[in-house]
Amino acid sequence: MKAACLVKYGSSHTAFEIREVDIPQPSSEEILIKVEAFGLNYADVMARLGLYKAAPPLPAILGYDVVGYVTKCGADVQNIKIGDRVTALTRFGGYAEYAIAKNEVANIIPDSMEAGVAVALATQYATAYFLAYDMANLQENDTVLVHAAAGGVGTALVQMALDRNCTVFGTCSSAEKIDYLVKNGVHHPINYLETDFGSSVKTILKKKGLDVIFDPVGGKSVKKGYQLLASGGRLFSFGVSSMSKAKSIFGKLKVLAQFGIYHPLQFLGGSKGIIGVNMLKIADENPEKIGRAMKAVIQLAEQSVLKPHVGGEFEIHQLTEAHQLLESRQSMGKIVVKW
Repeated sequence: MKAACLVKYGSSHTAFEIREVDIPQPSSEEILIKVEAFGLNYADVMARLGLYKAAPPLPAILGYDVVGYVTKCGADVQNIKIGDRVTALTRFGGYAEYAIAKNEVANIIPDSMEAGVAVALATQYATAYFLAYDMANLQENDTVLVHAAAGGVGTALVQMALDRNCTVFGTCSSAEKIDYLVKNGVHHPINYLETDFGSSVKTILKKKGLDVIFDPVGGKSVKKGYQLLASGGRLFSFGVSSMSKAKSIFGKLKVLAQFGIYHPLQFLGGSKGIIGVNMLKIADENPEKIGRAMKAVIQLAEQSVLKPHVGGEFEIHQLTEAHQLLESRQSMGKIVVKW
C-alpha cells in the first residue's frame, strides 16, 4: 500500500514522501480500514516539526483519524463487520491507504456523510465532547472562553457550550475568523492580535470571572487565563500550539516558563484550578470513553445539533499545501486529505 511517510523534520515541502509499505494486520480487537480520507490535526504539525514526543521515530506514518470501509476484523470484534463504513481514531498510521483502529474507537457512519465531517467528529468533536461534557460539565449560564475558537476543536466547543446555554467568548487571529465566530454563535469574539483578550473579558464581565476556559495554545495564555477564572472556575489545557513558533531550545524553554508556577494551595485558596488533558493518553488507557464520546457526537450531528465545518479538502498529492494551511493558522474548521 501507499503511505505518506514523515522522513524529515521541518518544512512540509521536504518532510513527506509517498512510499510503498506493508499493509498492517489487525489484532483480535482491531479492524483494518481501507482509507478514503484522513484528517489533519495540529499535533501533526508539531510532530512534523519534531516537537511531539509521542510521535514514532522516523520514518513515521502520522495520522489520528480516518474514514473508510472495513476490510478485515479481528476475532473478538463484534460491533463492526466487513463492509461497514466507519470513522475511527488511529494510534498514528492514518496517512496511508490502509489503517488499523481499535474497535472501541471506531463507529459506523452512513455512506452519505461527508468525509471531512466524519473525521471531524472522530477527533475534534469527540475531544470537545470529552472536554465540555465529561470534564468541564458545562452548566446553563456558565461563562466560557474558547481559545482558537475558529479551529476544529474550537468550533465544536463553541457549539457544545451554546447547546448548554452558556455565554461564549472566543479568540481568533483575523477579521475573517471574527465573522466565522459570529456565524457559529460566539457572543463575544476577540481578535487577540488586535485586542488583549484578558482586558476584553474583564471589561465585559466587570467584577465577575470566567467559569471555564479551554486552552490549546499554552504558555502565557494559560497564566493569563488562570487570573480570569471566577471561584469554582477551571482551565483546561489541552495543547501547546504556541510551541510551534519556538525556533530554538531557548524559545521552547521560554514557552514552558510562561505557563507559570502553581501550588495546590493556590487552587484551594481561590477555589479554582488547571486541568491538563491529553487525548492520546486517554485513548490509550480508556478507549471506551473516547468511543462513547464519538458515538454521542455522531448522533448529535445527525440531529443537526452539532454542525462540523470542513475548512479545506485536499488530495494526497497536496499534503504539503494542507500542512501549510493548518500551520498558517488561517484555516477554519477541519482539514481533510483524500486518497
